[in-house]
Formats: sequence, structure tokens, C-alpha cells
Amino acid sequence: MTDVLGVWPENPHQAQILRLLRDGSRSRAELGDAVGLSRSKVATELDRLLGRGLVETAGSAASRGGRPSAIIRIAAATRFLSIDIGVNTLEVAITDGELAVVDRITETTELRQGPTAVITQALELVTKLSAESGTTRFTGAGIGVPGPVSFHEGVPVSPPFMPGWHRFPVREVFSTELGCPVLVDNDVNIMALGEKHAGIAKAFDDFLFVKIGVGIGAGIVVGGDVYRGANGCAGDIGHTAVDEFGPQCLCGNVGCLEAYFGGAALTRDAIAAARAGRSDQLAEQLARAGTLTALDVTAAAAAGDHTAIGLVRDGGRRVGQVLARLVSFFNPGMVVIGGGLAGIGHALLAEIRAVVYRSSLPLATGDMPIVLSELGDQAGLIGATRMVSDHVFTTG
Repeated sequence: MTDVLGVWPENPHQAQILRLLRDGSRSRAELGDAVGLSRSKVATELDRLLGRGLVETAGSAASRGGRPSAIIRIAAATRFLSIDIGVNTLEVAITDGELAVVDRITETTELRQGPTAVITQALELVTKLSAESGTTRFTGAGIGVPGPVSFHEGVPVSPPFMPGWHRFPVREVFSTELGCPVLVDNDVNIMALGEKHAGIAKAFDDFLFVKIGVGIGAGIVVGGDVYRGANGCAGDIGHTAVDEFGPQCLCGNVGCLEAYFGGAALTRDAIAAARAGRSDQLAEQLARAGTLTALDVTAAAAAGDHTAIGLVRDGGRRVGQVLARLVSFFNPGMVVIGGGLAGIGHALLAEIRAVVYRSSLPLATGDMPIVLSELGDQAGLIGATRMVSDHVFTTG
């Protein structure tokens, strides 16, 4: 599917130019200023990139006096691939060289079917999307999975609710099938990169991205880059113990944050509340559908159901307790809340804010905003291509 000949920049200057152009087109003069090279050296590097089809001209810039400088952009034909593997959904997207989503497709899936079935489904979606969009080659592909990942090996490691995925060669399989550079990471890290590239955290180099969905995790961005830790599991806050006598978690331990709040825990508590007669709205939905989901709790809370609002506030309080410790320890410039349950909105956000601002060190929270993601479900799609483009736009 892919011809990667000539993709890699030949030297650090070319790599820097490509990364700058990933953020938007610039004139030759602006590029020279940004990379600190002489006009002749910039011209040489740009001519080589133009000759290899990595960049192209796009008109002329306003004159600074003398001959107008040409506008340079990443080649319009550049396409990156993003695959976001969720517990129940599978999303595939194609972006251009500036990482704007140009086409995407979503299907339901079942992670518990195992890696072979899910990856086969993902590749079928890639083929379909490629045909629909007329894409014949990818410069690189980024893959997100909802569990711990050994980033350097490109394999999941002991993911709690992904049977059969432990150490499965995800990167190797996709790379072989797609014929392009592939990177695999935890979905929360990828969402954090998406927020850094195009979201509300774009102006921040040190921040936390907290995903609250089926699971709970944090992407830690330090100096503009994701911090993964020694073995790739940094930020796995969902399995931080908040009560040693609490309910059992899917990971096997007891009292984890995810055992109290997250998709599965919220569904469990909502069903219990409905059956106990504490919520007419949840009881009616349970009778209609035979089960409840976290989205049902979200809808009930939005409609003013006191029990649903209580479940949201209790979950937000526990998330806030964990975040308060992280904020005091890490001192981020911003905390971004995303993921499926972030759709609960300001009721959840208000509870998290109240706990963090009350419990963290005043110096750490004095000018630190806690906000909802503005990218929504695009954060992971953009972040996956940001990850692989960082890799591709380095010297080979």
C-alpha cells in the first residue's frame, strides 16, 4: 500500500523544517528565521526537500522588500493514518501533513475477541477508507490501544481487560500489512499529544491529560513530549488505590480508582440504584433496555436525576483526590479532562475542580486551569498521527 522511498529527512535541518511545516505553511524567509540558517543554506535544504516530493510551493508571501519569498508547505499528497482501538469502538482516520483529519470511519468492535479479529477488522476499515479517499500510500501510521504498552517494542503488556493481547506484536503486524512506519502507544498518551498539537493545551509544554471512560488514565506531557516512564506505564492512575477496603477491580486489586468510577463501575452502581428504587429514570431505562450504560447515567444527570448526579459527583470527588496528589507532585500548567465520561460535562468538572483546588498546594494551583477537552473524540486520532509524524520527521 505504501512507498516510503524518500520519506525520511536527510539531516536535522530538514527534520526541523518538516516539523515546522506540520504546524502550517511558511515562507522561505520565515523558515530561515526559525531554523537559524543562512538564506543560501535554507534554499539548499528546501530544494532537496522539494526534489524528493516532501514539500511543495504554494504561492508567494508578502514582500519584506525586494523579491517576494515563496510559501512552502508539506506536500499536499502527504497522508498519515490513525487507528484508535477502543473497548467497544474502532476508529480509523486519515490526516494530511498538517494532521487535519480529512476522512474517518467508525465501527463497533469487541476488544475481547482478541487481537487477530480486531486487527483484521481495523485493516478492512483502512482498505475501505483508502478506497473512498483515493489514498494510495501512507507516510506513517499511529495506533492507540486502551491499556499499558511497551512503547519501544510496540506491544501491549498485561492489559487488564484485553484477553489475548499481552505482548501481541501489534506494531509488527500493522507495519507488515501497511508497509509504512508504525508506532503503538497507550490511548491516553496519544490523546495528550492530540491536545498538545491542536487542542486547548497547545500553548502548554507541561500538562496532564486525564481520560475518564471505560478506564481512567493520565497522559503526562513534560517539555512538550509525553513522559512514559521506565516501562511505559506512567500515568496509569486508574489503578491507584483510593480505598484498601473497596470493591475489586478488573486488574485483580481492590479499591482502585477505576473500581469506583469509570464506565464499568458507573454502570454497576447505576444498575444497583435502579433496582433499589433510588432513581425512577434509571429504573425506567433499565426496564426498557435490560441494562444500563454510562451514557444512561450521563443522560439522567443532565435531566436532573438526583441519584445520577450523586454518582457523577462521587466519581468526580474520587478523581479529584487522585489528581490533587499528582498536581502537587508534578505541578502541571494545565489539567485537561477528556474521554467518554467527560461528556457528563460541568457537573463532573466542578467536582474535580473543587477537590483539586482545595487539596493541592496553593502554589501549584494558583494559576492552573482544569478544563474539558475541546477536541473530543478527535484527540486520539490527531495525537496518533502527531506521534508517528514526530518519528518520521527525524533523520533516519
